[in-house]
Amino acid sequence: MSQEISIIINNYQTRGLLKQCLKGILTYPPSVPYEIIVVDNNSRDGSAEMVKENFPAIKLIEAKENLGHHKGNNLGIKNSTGKYILILNTDIAVLDNAIDKIYQFMESHPEAALVGPRLKNPDGTIQASCLRFPGKLVPIYRRTFLGQMPSAKKELDNYLMTDFDHQETREVDWILGACVMVRREAIEKVGLMDEDLFLYFGDIAWCRKFWDAGYKVYYFVGAEIIHYHKRESAQNGFFSKIFWFHIFDWFKYLRKYS
Repeated sequence: MSQEISIIINNYQTRGLLKQCLKGILTYPPSVPYEIIVVDNNSRDGSAEMVKENFPAIKLIEAKENLGHHKGNNLGIKNSTGKYILILNTDIAVLDNAIDKIYQFMESHPEAALVGPRLKNPDGTIQASCLRFPGKLVPIYRRTFLGQMPSAKKELDNYLMTDFDHQETREVDWILGACVMVRREAIEKVGLMDEDLFLYFGDIAWCRKFWDAGYKVYYFVGAEIIHYHKRESAQNGFFSKIFWFHIFDWFKYLRKYS
């Protein structure tokens, strides 16, 4: 049986966050037919067992290794049936009827391949979740002292859309992949997320492909979601494994899309 919405949650060693995320969805479920698919990337922290015990009706896919963000989400998409795919990070908290609002937006905007709601921090402040396509040095600026240069600050402000007050729905270059709804028809046209990229920049590459295919990408203020965001790639600098995943993915992205 096909669904209207397939909710894909890709998990790696975030058992507690996953449990809270699933509770939130089931507290405020979509009003249309939907399914939830959890892809567990061989977490070994009890995540898979927790899903089986507490949420037996949810489809659980247990990967034999850590597939990363894009390959893991693709595995969920391949096993889904929804007209729309809602990709959620485990650190997302669903509020009220936000999923219905996003669904209704997609239904009324057939030109939209992907839409992201307004993301807020737990304290209510707005996150920069819609951005412009980055210049070649943006990731370097964001993670090194070079970002303090006046020219770098100007480029970073442009990238982060600091000139936008986030109070209106609008077309944008790309949306942070923590919470996005994607049209299956558009995925069938441009393909799944780029599996050459392990953790980062797949959301940028995907949005670029959607734009190139004639679709649009939207930032939608009519729905709000809480995101317990932590910029892991910016922590511990050069000594962080996540930092180097970020840099390596950036070079791969540049080679393929610049």
